[in-house]
Amino acid sequence: MDALSIFVGSNGAGKTNLYRALELLQAAAQGTLTRGVAAEGGMDSALWAGRRRQGEPARISLSVTLRHDTIGQDYVYMVEIGLVPQAGAEIYGAAFRREPQVKAERLTVRTGGRSAVILDRDGRTGFIRDAAGRKQTLGTDLLATETALGSLLDATGQPEIALMRQAMLAWRFHHGFRTDAESPLRRPCLAVTTPTLASDGSDLAAVFATLAHIRQDTVDLDAAVARAFPGARLVVPEPGREASFGLTIPDFAGRVFAAPELSDGTLRYLALAGALLGYRLPPFIALNEPETSLHPDLMEPLARLIARAAERTQVWLVTHSERLAAGIAEHSGAQPRTVIKREGETWIAGLKRSGEFEQTDEG
Repeated sequence: MDALSIFVGSNGAGKTNLYRALELLQAAAQGTLTRGVAAEGGMDSALWAGRRRQGEPARISLSVTLRHDTIGQDYVYMVEIGLVPQAGAEIYGAAFRREPQVKAERLTVRTGGRSAVILDRDGRTGFIRDAAGRKQTLGTDLLATETALGSLLDATGQPEIALMRQAMLAWRFHHGFRTDAESPLRRPCLAVTTPTLASDGSDLAAVFATLAHIRQDTVDLDAAVARAFPGARLVVPEPGREASFGLTIPDFAGRVFAAPELSDGTLRYLALAGALLGYRLPPFIALNEPETSLHPDLMEPLARLIARAAERTQVWLVTHSERLAAGIAEHSGAQPRTVIKREGETWIAGLKRSGEFEQTDEG
């Protein structure tokens, strides 16, 4: 995946499916994969309703490759979930009849032209390699509804598994921000040094305070606010026990509007600024329709924010807004990809089965 990936498409094309697949991969690292699938309607809802070869089992397969640039290694993780067998479930492992189960799981480490399988699971059987490279039988205590990635917590004995899990848990997903009266964005938060915004934005004030009073550098943040709201200024008081922020507006000289007074769109834009301009960005940021509730005039400043963040980390977003996608492309050079429906299946225009994109005049 590129440093910046942009996906556009119409309603119902399946853009959110792509975003949700990444969330489910993180849930595998958290140990909540099957619970997450069950919460969204279970396997009946999650399985693609398109054509399937006769006799082919109903499965969902997810995989991700992470590169460790420092040592030149690729970590390839795959997990497959499916339904409880109609017969013989007692052999496979305890589970409710319609509960999702982990059918297969694998972690492979590639170094140059060499590959080493660190974790290989088929149902409840399989093996892991210890730090010395010796195979150990996968323990039978692992339930069919649990991922090994989220359950094997011995960082000394399985360092590759621990590294993969740690990297995936650091991902951030921002699917809109609550802006109702009870939203955490509208409340002060504990004054704790906060380099990275939480997924729900609940520590936004601390992120701003960290930039203003720990890093003592708000140049990029001030510029992002000025581009979006000409003449406005973000105010971040020296925190005591709690951190807070407000905004001055040219039409009301000397008046600081606190977070509870800001409009929904203004607050959402500031939350996106906190997510994309933090002291330390996570290794991966996913944005789902960040343009929601924003005025069209904010698309250009938001495009600049996203392009700038992609210089520091990997950013992935889905959007309805052609204007936002075009703006990001202008500032970053990244080529937007179109999500389409192909025989009922979510697909990306130009994507080949090999995982590579067809060459275009731009590419």
